[in-house]
Amino acid sequence: MTLRSFQNSSYKRFIPLWFSLIFSLTLYGCGGSSDSDTGYIQLYNLSPNAPGIYLTVDQYDDDDYSEKTYSAISFTKVGSRFSYDPDTYDIELAWQNEYNNQYDLETIYEEPLRINSDATQFIVIAGDIKEPSIMVYEIPVRDEDEIDDDNVDDLFNVRVLNMHDLSAGIDIYYSESDETFNEAKLLNQANYSVMSDNQKLDQDEYIFYITSAGSTDVLYTSPDITFPYAAEYIIVVRANTGVGSSPFMIDIVSTSAVQAYSDTNSEASYRVYNGIVEHPLLPQYTSSFDFYINTIDDSPEVSALNYGEYSPTTLISSGDYSMSLVTPNEQSVIINNHLLPLNENTDKTIFFYLLEEAVDEDDDGDIDEDGDGRIDEIEITLNSLVVENSKTESIYSHQMTVVNLIDQDEIVDDFTNIKVYFVRNDEIIETADQYLTAIFATPSTVGLLNNTYTVYVIGTLDSSNIVLATSQLILNEDSKNQFVLLEKDASSATGYKMTFTNQSDD
Repeated sequence: MTLRSFQNSSYKRFIPLWFSLIFSLTLYGCGGSSDSDTGYIQLYNLSPNAPGIYLTVDQYDDDDYSEKTYSAISFTKVGSRFSYDPDTYDIELAWQNEYNNQYDLETIYEEPLRINSDATQFIVIAGDIKEPSIMVYEIPVRDEDEIDDDNVDDLFNVRVLNMHDLSAGIDIYYSESDETFNEAKLLNQANYSVMSDNQKLDQDEYIFYITSAGSTDVLYTSPDITFPYAAEYIIVVRANTGVGSSPFMIDIVSTSAVQAYSDTNSEASYRVYNGIVEHPLLPQYTSSFDFYINTIDDSPEVSALNYGEYSPTTLISSGDYSMSLVTPNEQSVIINNHLLPLNENTDKTIFFYLLEEAVDEDDDGDIDEDGDGRIDEIEITLNSLVVENSKTESIYSHQMTVVNLIDQDEIVDDFTNIKVYFVRNDEIIETADQYLTAIFATPSTVGLLNNTYTVYVIGTLDSSNIVLATSQLILNEDSKNQFVLLEKDASSATGYKMTFTNQSDD
């Protein structure tokens, strides 16, 4: 049984590295196979700047040829385990460079692969997608007798794979959930890309710890993780892609699923956007506010944030907070005790905005009781919208998160439907591949390949489509994931505006 590793330096050259190892994966509680004429193949994507990666398997049988391309696997995800007859197949790994065309793929790796009976070829793609490392682990499938024994003895199986490329060696410890590192036992000493031998542990709830090799200084502590089945798992150690200070994260990989766990001590971060317009019903507010967390004291976390501006990003201990807004001069509280949940390792943006609503005191549906053509009475609310920023780092595609703060109600002839179209040079709005419906105060996300787009915001008013805003968007390898913010703007020709902002300010 072997691990086959390839470093792709030019999409055409591959340098093999050979390591001896054995490990196995089975479906939760019911894996394994007694069919000696079946082998398997599976893909795990650990390239942090890669888009979704497609696996294609080519099969030649005498004069027949067949090709199967499976669904894309995004970063930190694992594909299903696909069965094949024992034989040698040509496999390709690629990413999609054209919308809605699974056959227009950019190949980054192609090699023959031998599939053996009662074994899984577990393919890991890691490193920079421009020069990826491809590692193939051969995985024997447990037989039914071993699975039955594990069920009877209430055991599960675990191995460790260290894929943190800056870590030459680490130690993995574990303890029961009611214990600390003082009681922890050494699970494995893990070198980069080497899979550990299988170990059987009692089905229970555990905490895992990571230290540098030979050290007792804990660099990572997992939350409680439950292992309730006689299954097999791989603990994959990888670089932390969140905002916390721990350098590590772990993925618990089973046959068809991955669960990621951040350090329980990881910090979180946030920034604030002021989308509150001035309004006659809010006379104390003059286009800026102070932002407080938990208590209003002498030191706001953000001072005098003006309308239309984002605050700098602030790093803070993870947890649940309350947030309040105060006018800088009059010290009038305009928002009080809104919830701000900041779970470990996350980065969030808080959008504050004002909403007008018509008052219908008698609930008869008539908001113009005197018939003068005007709304009799309106009321306002100040609201907060907390959005988690995307931390994906793909260089070939980027996430656009549309935040629509254009309220659609009966006060004025506002739009019942707003869509955002991302139109390439050879498209028009009607033929655009990428578009979404922008629901008020509900973030919507679309992934865009690198290209130049004309972005249109189209509102539906009765039977007419109205252009509310338009702008050009250029995406390339240096681009970041962005917010597309839609707001009213009395100073614009249409009364509306669209702005683009990177989701992270680093």
